Amino acid sequence: MSVEWRFAAGDVARLRFAFSPMWELVASLRVLHAPARHSVHLPWLRAVRPRLGALDLSELLALVPARGYMADFLTPPPDTPLPDFAAELDRVRRAVPEKAAEEAGRVETPDRQAIARFRADPVAGVRRVAGTLDAYWELALSEFWPRVYGLLEADVMWRSRRLATGGAHELFADLHAAVHWHGDRLTTTTGGCGHSGGLGGDGLLLVPSAFRWPDIATMTAPYHAMLVYPARGIGTLWDDGPPPAPEALASLIGRTRAQLLLSLRDPASTTALARRMSLTPGAVSQHLSVLSGNGLVARRRLGREVLYRRTPTGDALACGS
Repeated sequence: MSVEWRFAAGDVARLRFAFSPMWELVASLRVLHAPARHSVHLPWLRAVRPRLGALDLSELLALVPARGYMADFLTPPPDTPLPDFAAELDRVRRAVPEKAAEEAGRVETPDRQAIARFRADPVAGVRRVAGTLDAYWELALSEFWPRVYGLLEADVMWRSRRLATGGAHELFADLHAAVHWHGDRLTTTTGGCGHSGGLGGDGLLLVPSAFRWPDIATMTAPYHAMLVYPARGIGTLWDDGPPPAPEALASLIGRTRAQLLLSLRDPASTTALARRMSLTPGAVSQHLSVLSGNGLVARRRLGREVLYRRTPTGDALACGS
């Protein structure tokens, strides 16, 4: 099946990015279904599977099968660029029961009994599912979210630069093999149930994902148009800690500063670097000030955030190390 969105004048200007902890949480259920297909996440799975023994995930796993359509009410499109999990969970709790029941009926799953139970009383079903999502978040993803967020943030910064310098053609050129830009239309050859139409003046929401890898997903009316795509650098997500600092570089500028410099392959904020390095933002800020003062990194404001990047001198030092 395919999805085609037609862009009217001004629609490209309404392209926007957002993150979704709820999307990552729901998509991670497919790793539980089919670990072999999502081998990049096996380190995460080994860490969390022992914790899940007492949690009944059968209803959620029925609504989110290993492949194909999953109930959309579980993943409402983000309504802000940086929603937190509690806000997204509240939106799931406020799902229209009749709509949730209709979506559950479209899911193709071997556990038809779980689907029948949900549809028999969707008010109670939505309440149960929201409670299970909350418990699953605490057990499986809460502690790992800063790491996932850092990966998603780096992807958005990189793709935002692509959009700014080359427009939509440049942005979509390597987003995913199933995504194609045709001048005024964006088409996907997988990830949807069949749709063709305009964006209605609301723009398209682009959501990078770690757990959706290696596929894309789409949402269409009555939801806000949304394209979920695999984030860049997924192979590094479960690496332990920041990249190692080569001894020569560490001896020259200090181990922590060397690790920071090597971490800045793509621009990043102080907060993202702090999460990546397991340091406080204050400590990272002090080290960045030293690196900046010596011409190794530069800062640039993007909206409300300040991003740091390596200068050519910093690149030469990091790459030559």
